[in-house]
Amino acid sequence: MDAENRTARHLSPRTTLVLSRSQIEGLVTMAEVIEAVETAHADMSRGDAAQPAAVAMTLPSGTGTFLAMPALADRQGLATVKLLADIPDNTARSLPMQRSVALLISQETGAPVAIFHGQIPTRIRTAAASAVATRHLSRADSRVLGLIGAGDLAVEHVRAIREVRPVEHVVVWSRSPATVARFIERVGQDFPDLALEAATAPEGVFAKADIVCTLTPSREPHVKGAWFKPGQHINAVGAPPRPDHREIDSAGMARARVFLDSVAMSMHDSGDLLLAIAEGAITAEQASTEIGDVITGAARGRTADDEITLFNSVGLAIQDLAIGDLIVARAREKGVGLEIDLTA
Repeated sequence: MDAENRTARHLSPRTTLVLSRSQIEGLVTMAEVIEAVETAHADMSRGDAAQPAAVAMTLPSGTGTFLAMPALADRQGLATVKLLADIPDNTARSLPMQRSVALLISQETGAPVAIFHGQIPTRIRTAAASAVATRHLSRADSRVLGLIGAGDLAVEHVRAIREVRPVEHVVVWSRSPATVARFIERVGQDFPDLALEAATAPEGVFAKADIVCTLTPSREPHVKGAWFKPGQHINAVGAPPRPDHREIDSAGMARARVFLDSVAMSMHDSGDLLLAIAEGAITAEQASTEIGDVITGAARGRTADDEITLFNSVGLAIQDLAIGDLIVARAREKGVGLEIDLTA
């Protein structure tokens, strides 16, 4: 994008757009976000976007962590910082354990372009990243989607994976039967053509699925590599960005060809990766391919139909920047949000 177009899009006269959670909902389509996230990863591969490691700050009490996530993208002419608060005690307060807010800043002037609530964009771009990895790593004839976890993120993953693969059947498991029942009711209304099945155990999901997305905020690995079957693709998405949390055991990381959203971020925050390395199951060199390099052709993706592939996603600020750019453009088109002059 040239400087003139960036100026027209992001240098709104002296105002910053503020968007709440409800104002963001429904502004962009999943297909749009998948394409934007794929382009962002390709830009990282080409050196046109910067994604440094996040800065983690743990409260002295040990009761919470704050993660500052920066990124910079020439295509959009933007920089971003997302602040993620991870407060486990919020569960007892009936509040979300993770909360976030993002700031978009013009590269050209340093002016704040927008501030927006992070919950919905995070959920959508996370599912979009899984879809991008699925497009480039799974078998093209994959028709059965498996989900470990049945919350809102699982619903978004159904939407996202259906954009890139001809999914006909979804198998889902959660520790909570009530959550599974709500998932099946909601997805059944949105996608009446889908066959929906509740598994009685997580291994039942792996037994039937071509693509599996693990979506739980787990500390201990409840997914075992022994369950993986030839030709399967796994998106490991759910574990919080902490080096001591993981969903996949070391045997699973060793059985699959591992692809990352960002080497720097994963080596800083991914318990799935770091604990497998610490236990000697894999080496850092075995998990050093970023999905952006697969997109651009700088690295190979799936090499055989029976190969097991695994995308380990920690979530990137460059993805927040990509979806944020879309959201701000659409919000201004529709006159949604509050424009504030922060210089006044």
